[in-house]
Amino acid sequence: MRGAQFVDPATLAKIQNLELLARTVVDGFINGLHRAPYLGFSLDFAEHRAYEPGDDLRRVDWRLFGRTDRYYVKQFEADSNANVVMALDVSKSMRFTSGGLSKFDYGRYLAASLAYFSHRQRDRVGLVTFDREIVDYVPASMKHLEIVLHTLDRSEPGRPGALAAPLLRATERLRRRGLVALISDLYDEPQAVVDAVKPLRFRGHDVMVFHLLDPAELDFPYAEATSFEDLESGERIPVVPEALREDYRALIREHTETLARLFTASRIDYVLFNTATPLDYALFRYLSTRERLIRVR
Repeated sequence: MRGAQFVDPATLAKIQNLELLARTVVDGFINGLHRAPYLGFSLDFAEHRAYEPGDDLRRVDWRLFGRTDRYYVKQFEADSNANVVMALDVSKSMRFTSGGLSKFDYGRYLAASLAYFSHRQRDRVGLVTFDREIVDYVPASMKHLEIVLHTLDRSEPGRPGALAAPLLRATERLRRRGLVALISDLYDEPQAVVDAVKPLRFRGHDVMVFHLLDPAELDFPYAEATSFEDLESGERIPVVPEALREDYRALIREHTETLARLFTASRIDYVLFNTATPLDYALFRYLSTRERLIRVR
């Protein structure tokens, strides 16, 4: 995406205030879109509505003002209010980091940015955090951005996790159809992962899965023989990395390719993210997916 200014996640980590971090990512992303040859979903005019304090003055229809002496802003197809719920995995395995941002921190920064961006689009935003059960639930509302950000700010990964039970409970709570952004390291077998997510799709939600993995989980760069600990179970296994590196990379490749195939077959959007990937790019993927969903509807 030419014109965008991608922000290194490690740089973002220096910003202590989560709302400021989200605003930094989103504002930079939107400015990048304005400079880029990407038209986006806000160009399909639908109707006018009365101006409200805080509206972007660039969207005021000045010709209509000249005829009516009233302020109206142009409303576009993508401005229709939707429920957007971030479902963030806060299980123990999300604590892992090989030296950069942990999967958990990357995940909550991503969730905060998606919430802030969706709120700017006048969507109702909500949040579910979960490990083996639902930890926090914030219903989707136009007024809940601050609650979502506060909840993310105080969240901490702690217990071992699961997908099926908490996502089923989340499906029961999310009664109004909307878009659910699942953010997780998907620490389970591919078929079990997809089966856990399917109820959300069956209930009529549009689902986008952000699969987060640390660079070391993708490349396995370790050189010296050592013991590796399973962050969920605590089990330690002696490993000689040199002997296993290629087999490990093949297994990870197979795992992610299988997830992508199964999710696609279930009409669920899936994207794999290395936690060194700039968050702006994740927003771009979200924007592209949302535009397509709106046009399909």
